Amino acid sequence: MAEKKPTPVNPLTIYFYHTRLTRESYEEWKEYKFPGHILYGLPLLEKYGIRSVMHKHKYISERWKLMLYVTKEILCCKESYDVLYGTSFRGLEFIILLRALGIYRKPIVIWHHTALRVSTHKIRERISRFFYKGIDHMFLFSKKLIKDSLATGKVPEKKLQLIHWGPDLAFYDHLLQEMPDRKPEGFISTGKENRDITTLLQAFCATEEELDLYIAPTNGGINYKQIIDSFCLPPSVHIHYTEGVIPYLLAQKVARKSCIVICCMDFPYTVGLTTLVEAFALGIPVICSRNPSFEMDIDKEEIGITVEYNDVEGWINAIRRIADHPEEARRMGANARKLAEERFNLEIFSGEIAESLLNVSRISAKKRTFA
Repeated sequence: MAEKKPTPVNPLTIYFYHTRLTRESYEEWKEYKFPGHILYGLPLLEKYGIRSVMHKHKYISERWKLMLYVTKEILCCKESYDVLYGTSFRGLEFIILLRALGIYRKPIVIWHHTALRVSTHKIRERISRFFYKGIDHMFLFSKKLIKDSLATGKVPEKKLQLIHWGPDLAFYDHLLQEMPDRKPEGFISTGKENRDITTLLQAFCATEEELDLYIAPTNGGINYKQIIDSFCLPPSVHIHYTEGVIPYLLAQKVARKSCIVICCMDFPYTVGLTTLVEAFALGIPVICSRNPSFEMDIDKEEIGITVEYNDVEGWINAIRRIADHPEEARRMGANARKLAEERFNLEIFSGEIAESLLNVSRISAKKRTFA
């Protein structure tokens, strides 16, 4: 369903801050080589009269060095813009504090990937409460994340907004058109953030179903290779180590499978969401850890099967159910695609973001007028 397109009174320019390469990814998106949802709506914002000044991304592992670099880039930016739109606050901490102090004058809109939390350390909690005064508006992935954030009392409800983040359907449709000979078969696992490889491998070793696991050797302090090496894997389990951001290549691999498995650790945020929405776009069913932070209910929507965290037996049963009932699996995949077309996709959430950015800009302009 097409969303109503907001009509801007005046053109809006945003400073687009992303934690990965933006210009290169944007150019790849134009060639259907990079999914637009990973750019958080940027490719479609021009439809709404919104122009973007793109941040010059530079990979810096040390947090404080990253903050210094980002602060310098933003404060020294010679191009005019109205709103700072960030896909994360990582690297923006100094700018947000300057906004809270009233020194940085542009409104700040960011994606908050987790619920806000209360620190047991009194000084840190005071700093945190002051920090969030420097953010004008926040986008979150689910109502649960919003509810948990409001429970902290750090921000008013009007600052938080649910966005129906979903896949770039045009990207995946183009990819499928280039694969007319595909015959989906087997299971696949991609993604690298907080994955429960131990539970996943125990289940697949027990079922002997074909699994292709694509994962980085290490990520976020987790040594996946070390975990995998501790297993005596059957020939049915194939390990592929990946490096960097390769969404196009991985999407091609995923499109040739009949089920996507998303086995994650218990963390209070939407871990695994990127893989999940890719399944929507490709019309592939999922077996997924039962994450209460997701906005969509996988079981209720009949787009796959969820399993409790660390439940090896539950995973074994789910794998066998998908393998033994291909018609049911195909029906789940069709339901997933329908969900993407109707409720969660790049077109819909880009419109939601555009409307919010325009509104934040109007509110800021009014405040300056009456200041």
